[in-house]
Amino acid sequence: MVSRLRVAILIVGLSVFNSLVRAQQWDGFGTCAEANAPQYTDVSIQSLYIPMSDGVKIAVDVVMPKDLEPGKKVPAILMMERYWRSRKVDRDIQTFFAHHGYAMVTGDSRGTGASFGIWRYHRNTDEVGDFGQIVSWIVAQPWSNGRVGGYGVSYSGNTADWIGQRNHPAVKAIAPRFPDFDPFTEEYFPGGIANVAFGQMWSDLVHNLDLDVKRGNPPTGVKPVDEDPDGKLLAQAIEQRRSLPDVYTGLKQITFRDDRPTTWGASMNDFGIYSHVADLQRSGIAIYSQASWFDAGTAQGILSRFVTLPNPQREVIGSWYHAGLGNADPFMPANSPAEPSVETQLNDCVCFFDQYLKGIPNGMSGKLLLYYTLVENKWKATEVWPPAGETQQRWYLAADHGLSRKGPSRSNSDKDQYTVDFEVGNAKQTRWLPGGDERKPIYPDRTDQDRRLLAYTSAPLAESIEITGNPVIDLSVISTASDGAFIVYLEDVDPDGKATYITEGELRAIDRKLSSENPPYKMLIPYHSFNRKDASPLVPGEMATLRFGLLPTSVLIKKDHRLRIAIAGADRDTFPRIPEQGVPVWSVLRDRQHASYLQLPVMTAPR
Repeated sequence: MVSRLRVAILIVGLSVFNSLVRAQQWDGFGTCAEANAPQYTDVSIQSLYIPMSDGVKIAVDVVMPKDLEPGKKVPAILMMERYWRSRKVDRDIQTFFAHHGYAMVTGDSRGTGASFGIWRYHRNTDEVGDFGQIVSWIVAQPWSNGRVGGYGVSYSGNTADWIGQRNHPAVKAIAPRFPDFDPFTEEYFPGGIANVAFGQMWSDLVHNLDLDVKRGNPPTGVKPVDEDPDGKLLAQAIEQRRSLPDVYTGLKQITFRDDRPTTWGASMNDFGIYSHVADLQRSGIAIYSQASWFDAGTAQGILSRFVTLPNPQREVIGSWYHAGLGNADPFMPANSPAEPSVETQLNDCVCFFDQYLKGIPNGMSGKLLLYYTLVENKWKATEVWPPAGETQQRWYLAADHGLSRKGPSRSNSDKDQYTVDFEVGNAKQTRWLPGGDERKPIYPDRTDQDRRLLAYTSAPLAESIEITGNPVIDLSVISTASDGAFIVYLEDVDPDGKATYITEGELRAIDRKLSSENPPYKMLIPYHSFNRKDASPLVPGEMATLRFGLLPTSVLIKKDHRLRIAIAGADRDTFPRIPEQGVPVWSVLRDRQHASYLQLPVMTAPR
């Protein structure tokens, strides 16, 4: 009775809350969990092959509540994996959902794990086509209530999106956590610059996984299905893909978004769910998605999804590192716990699936964006983005490496010169190399590094300000080279001089053209197509304007702190050297005719 009363109060409270537009403080994560405590204490596990229409066999695990009542039908959650379906982390998730009254079906995507077939690149037609057939298999089972959800984290978060894109009538909801909405800009080529560190690491990882190289302590490999106790079928599946080229072989053939590596036969336009938003919209399915301000560009993807799709959505942006396992907030002490905890995050997913797969009304319907504000350490909720109350503040690059609200008054060629330092790195563990604890983003005091960059710092702030959204930079530059990697960092400088990383933005100079064409999804930053036809090399010695967005953030800058932007031409720990030869010298102009400035999205205080 108490649990039902709390749920009823929650529903009424959310109804009132949802009538508001201005972002409000939020503390409702997992609030329905008490109403849906674990119903089952043990699980059964069956591992089998499901044959596809072309004869390829896909390996799946079916994890069910073991003490399910005779004749009872339950909804299913489908998770299609790229990293072996039976890892411990997956087993923990499988049992969690099974304990809450769901059948959890986890499969090895085509050409991976114990599944047969060939995997050449993300989201290939055969791989995605399998998902609809697996859903049809699920709803044909005697235990199925006819409703299916898609779930996953990282690559399986992408497959959850692709499950929804199939428009299967049984799929009612998906929960893609930490997915790539636009993998070109959000992961592999931010600002058109190749993320070599991640590309090489991920390519090596999946290549070894596909060849069943043992991992972990103690080392384990791919799990065969129940009908293959001696692993002969598994060995056949692995042999089919032994001679395939690795992912990085294809990535090295890409300069522009529409390039088609010979090893793939597809471009990165084919990877992203953004290319199929019409399918997702037509499906009408509900979406629960999760990202972080510090996990590659996943937060940008969440915001793009939120403003583009009208579907029911619960979108969440926190300060975690990849997969939400721990805290990546550089303003917090090292090893701070995840906020909210991993268990609470999963409870929130249960609430979401209960709403759409079990028909339990618990306030998870509608469209809502939840986001965490750094330094203030508060969760907030909004129905619209940008949140109501956002204004734009312009901060100009000024004399003596200052950052000022006052625009330049001089009309002569005021400028600062910078010789690109190709030995400068960012950090060994950054947002661009997502993974577990061993790759948690770590951003130490940047003061020493900033001395090697072209940095501009404001005077101490007279009052605190909240920056929420995408900063945008306008740089008027003259370069001695026709190409370059322009990297801009936004930082907080405290009264003691410590510089703390907030966010960053990149643009490769040859991608500088602002496109006048309709973008493939709603853009929150200046639109660069990154297509080959729009390539615009710099003319050495001539002035050019580079206008591009920084990755989104939400952060409170305290009174007496200072703002800083630091401009780099290289990050040797992450990106390749651009150009490959020569050492460019940049002149950044900041006079009245050629002002350079940073546009900040600042929240006004509520009236």
